[in-house]
Amino acid sequence: MSDHQEYWFCVKHHRVETADNLCPNRHRLGPYASAAEAERALDTTEERNAAWDNDPKWNDDDDADDGPDAPGDAAGRGV
Repeated sequence: MSDHQEYWFCVKHHRVETADNLCPNRHRLGPYASAAEAERALDTTEERNAAWDNDPKWNDDDDADDGPDAPGDAAGRGV
């Protein structure tokens, strides 16, 4: 067994967890390399979401490059 400790943040209980006290996957963010990183999980998520919201490639309104799964594609999906 590895002696590398991993940490998760439980969004249900708002606490850092380890392999000894894990909630189900649906309630966890991680794994993280340290308890401090896990403690900042919600802040990190918020920062990443803000960056994606402000990324012109992520938030592009140009329909020309939406790919084959875009509404109204050749297969008729999303129409």
